[in-house]
Formats: sequence, C-alpha cells, structure tokens
Amino acid sequence: MNRRSSLKNLALIAVLGAGTLLACAKEEPKKPEAPVAAPAKPEPLKVAFVYVGPVGDAGWTFAHDLGRKYAESKYGDRIKTTFVEKVPEGPDAERVIRDLVAQGNKVIFATSFGFGDSMEKVAKDFPDVYFEHATGYKMAPNLRVYEGRFYEDAYLAGIVAGEMTKTNVIGFVGSFPIPEVLRNINAFTLGALSVNPKVKTKVVWVGSWFDPPKEAEAAQSLINQKADVLLQNTDSTAVLQTAEKNGKYAFGWDSDMSAFAPKAHLGSARLNWGLYYDKAIGDVLNKTWKTEATKWGVKEGLPEFVALATFIPDSTKKKVEDAKAGMKAGTVAAFQGPLLDNTGKEVLAKGVVGDDKWNGAVNFYVKGVEGKVPSGK
Repeated sequence: MNRRSSLKNLALIAVLGAGTLLACAKEEPKKPEAPVAAPAKPEPLKVAFVYVGPVGDAGWTFAHDLGRKYAESKYGDRIKTTFVEKVPEGPDAERVIRDLVAQGNKVIFATSFGFGDSMEKVAKDFPDVYFEHATGYKMAPNLRVYEGRFYEDAYLAGIVAGEMTKTNVIGFVGSFPIPEVLRNINAFTLGALSVNPKVKTKVVWVGSWFDPPKEAEAAQSLINQKADVLLQNTDSTAVLQTAEKNGKYAFGWDSDMSAFAPKAHLGSARLNWGLYYDKAIGDVLNKTWKTEATKWGVKEGLPEFVALATFIPDSTKKKVEDAKAGMKAGTVAAFQGPLLDNTGKEVLAKGVVGDDKWNGAVNFYVKGVEGKVPSGK
C-alpha cells in the first residue's frame, strides 16, 4: 500500500509540474513581429514640352503652357513636367528633343508645325517614348498628332469683323503659307462675307510665328491699305496693340488678349490645350495610348471664341452665338460648298463640307481674299 501511494503521489506531482510548465509557456510574451514594408511609390511619369516661342508671348506658347499647368494640377505627383522655350524649327529642335529623352522623359509634346521632321527622326530611335506633335501630319507607332480646328474661331471672328468694318476692308497678318494658316485666312473671310458681301481681305506675311516688331509693321501696312479690322496668325499682342494706336479694331489670338488693348479688342480666339493634355497623359498612364490624329473644335471646347467686347451690338453677338451653336450641333461649317478660290475655280462642290483631308490640302485663297498665296520658296 505504501508503494502504491508513493507512485500515485509521484504521478500527481508529475501532472502538476507539466501543467505549471504549460502555463508558463502560455504566459511567455510574444516576440514583436517585423514591420511590413510599405509598397514602393511609383516614379512619376516625366513629360516634356518643346515650345517654339517664349512662355510669356501671351499667345500660342502661353496657351500651351497653361495647358501644361492644367495637367500638373490634374495629375499631381503622378507626373513631372518640364519645358524648353524658344526652340527654333530645324536641326536645333532635334537636338533639344533628344536631350529631353536622355533626361528620362517618356512623353514629348512638340508644339509647332516645323518640329515635325525632328519628331519623326527621334521617334524612330526611341520606340519606348511617346511623341505628340501639335498641328502635324506625320505619324508612327509611337508618334501621333493633335490640333484644334482654329479656323472655326477665325470664322466667328469674321462675323464680327464683317459687322464692325466701316471700310469693308479687313486685314490678316500671316506667319507662314501652310494649310493651317491659309484655312484661318479663308475662314475669317468667309465669316465676314456671311454677314457682309462687300468685304475684301488683305494679307501681309511676316515669315515668323513670333516677331512683335514685324507683326506691328505688318499691321500698320494693312491699316495704311484701309483695313480697319485685323486678325493674325502670329503669337504676340503686337497686331492688337497697333490697331488700338490707330483707332482700329482687332482680335486676340490663342489666348484672351482683351487686357492688352481694350479699346481695340473685339474678341479673342482662345485655345484650351489642357483638355488635350489631360487626355494624352491619361492615355499613357492608363496604358491606352494609340496612334491617332486628334482634331478638336468648338464642339469639344479646344478653340473657344471669348471675351466679346461690350460695345459690339447685341444683334452681332447673336449671330456669333447662333453660328457657335450651329458648329456644336454640326449644322454650321466654316467650309461648305459651293466654294470658289479667288481665281474663280471651284474648290468645294455645292452641299459638300470640307473634311480633314480637304482641310489638309488647302493651298489657295477663297474668293474675297486679295493677292496670291506665296510659294514659300
């Protein structure tokens, strides 16, 4: 009996001891877990802009830079933008574009027609970079083009010019005789003729996008030829300011220029490039970018005729608003046949609306514009 009792006691002690050890094991504090590393933040998409003029030109380049800033505000730290201003069209452009690629930019916007050859060359060498060319026509797997239907604003400005002229002579300061500019001259004239069949348009070419002294000289020449309402396809405020000095009228081009010559300013053809830069950068970020030609007009809101002068008659303003509404609805077109050039040749048949192919081949003045188109040589 003593032996059995001893064995029972030993077994009980063993059980109690094991329980104590288990309790101690449960109460032992856990070692702290290693912190989970946060996922690495993706590097921002680097986007570069090549400008033909200075950002302070108050016109074309200024409008593009507003678009760049709009994209920055939209995408925040998902993108990082940079720009190079006053880049000449020609070999220098290729050097600048290659340097921007070397800096790690994956999207390049070149914002003038004359950058086309350089963009085409560099795009071939860097297939992993997206190239976007404003007002161009050359495309490749990683190169596409975009532009606004600026001529629609020119047509609306023409309506105002046709109503406001007293001499029935309106003037246009041209940069280069390329389809883009010729379309604007022709649309300006057709808009004026739609309300005043007596109008004639005179043109002076300056051979530059941005040269305020030359632009002012050209404007003065037109005024000396009795033009009393002026429009330009150049990038500074010089034409508008020259008109005000002479007591004549003019328009802002590419941005709202009303503050620069309020007595002369009739309205401005403003360009909202931010709409396109939002789309293009979004395409890259969302991996939906594809080669295409984007051409947006009044309907999409890229060109916008704004800041009509308060002294313009209400009847004239209504004609502008009616035409603008028609453009948005597709019932009004700047170029619609029958349409003759200024030699009497039919360039658009009756009832036919000029499509993009037709627009891209414009090399003539319409009836109502005086003179001959320069050869460009």
